[in-house]
Amino acid sequence: MMSIDPAILWLGLVIILLVIEIATMGLTTIWFAGGAMVAFFSTFFGASVATQRTIFVVLSLALLVITRPVAVRYMRSGHVKTNADSLIGRLAVVTVEVNNLAQSGEVVLSDVSWTARSKANGSVIPVGSKVRICAIEGVKLIVEEIKEEETCLY
Repeated sequence: MMSIDPAILWLGLVIILLVIEIATMGLTTIWFAGGAMVAFFSTFFGASVATQRTIFVVLSLALLVITRPVAVRYMRSGHVKTNADSLIGRLAVVTVEVNNLAQSGEVVLSDVSWTARSKANGSVIPVGSKVRICAIEGVKLIVEEIKEEETCLY
């Protein structure tokens, strides 16, 4: 029976895992590729097949658990909210009473009028109230009334 050199198997696994990572961009298989790469190098130092497998499993899982959250956070830190997403969390002023039952409501944000609905179905938000934008559904802002003391953060 023909035996394949373990180094070739590990190198093949590295290539396959990197191709999967490039195709999915999920930051999952890259860590296993790192474990396979270290297992590949361990073949040159005479490590047994069992040791190579242990290195692969332990290192891959350690990289996945320890470094993946940091890498994901780093990659998302440059994400800039654009268009409608940038409105969520901002404050607006009610110009037409927000009443979900009457299907009415309008707020002004940065000199632009928006149709608004209350986050809480039964609540009515009077004209002049300050609201925080919680979500966007279609072309309507979903808002919740805020108290005056919430707007001043020291």
